[in-house]
Amino acid sequence: MGARARMLGRLRASASEGAAPVPVDALDQRIDAHYARQRAHNAGTLATQPARIAQFQQMLEAAHAEVVRASVRNWPAELARRLAAAGVKRLLLDTSSAEGAALVDALRAAAAGIEARGYMEPIEAWKSELFESIDAGFTVARSGLAATGTLVVVPDTDAPRTVSLVPPLHVALIHARTLHADLHAAVAAERWRDGMPTNLVMISGPSKTSDIQQTTAYGAHGPRALWVIVVTDDDADNPVDTPAGESATPTNFPQHGAAQ
Repeated sequence: MGARARMLGRLRASASEGAAPVPVDALDQRIDAHYARQRAHNAGTLATQPARIAQFQQMLEAAHAEVVRASVRNWPAELARRLAAAGVKRLLLDTSSAEGAALVDALRAAAAGIEARGYMEPIEAWKSELFESIDAGFTVARSGLAATGTLVVVPDTDAPRTVSLVPPLHVALIHARTLHADLHAAVAAERWRDGMPTNLVMISGPSKTSDIQQTTAYGAHGPRALWVIVVTDDDADNPVDTPAGESATPTNFPQHGAAQ
């Protein structure tokens, strides 16, 4: 008998001798109760939208992402300005989405000289162009997790995973109203159990890795820079917000061919 067969045999024997399996509904209730106690212990620190935004921003910035808060009215123009200031020349995005169309209009109005390109061909047809000349990718997150500063992105045919993975700069837009306190809250509110997407991506900062000497390098397996635009609904409460200590004009991100 092989090792695999022995291991499975022991698992089956243990299962048959142990207690009866816990019903799914009962397990869900136990998980819900655990998170309810945890949130009560934390005194509802993420119960309000401003608190979730603040925590979300803090966690992302700790992971070397740049976070900008803007209103529904002003985010396209502000992002167009920042992209131009960073030297972006070609931007990959879903031009059919409402947010993508608004950004394309803002780029044209600003005469920023930035070409907006949709993902309209199989990757085999333009792989060299994608990897060598696209400076940034723009996506719209489905939601976010405030506790960990995590974006929840659901790729599709118009904005596949490539948009957030290949360009050296990933720009992600998230609507503040879609921020959840944590993963459990997101799963419950969005009813993931009723139909998980086939490809769900969670992003908590730019790509990074460390070698055996624990030297952190950014961009080894994805974008070297991540900008997150948090869009809120009230202009009065949401002027363009630049993190403390930073210039209102973003620093240039590493261009294609630059040393990492």
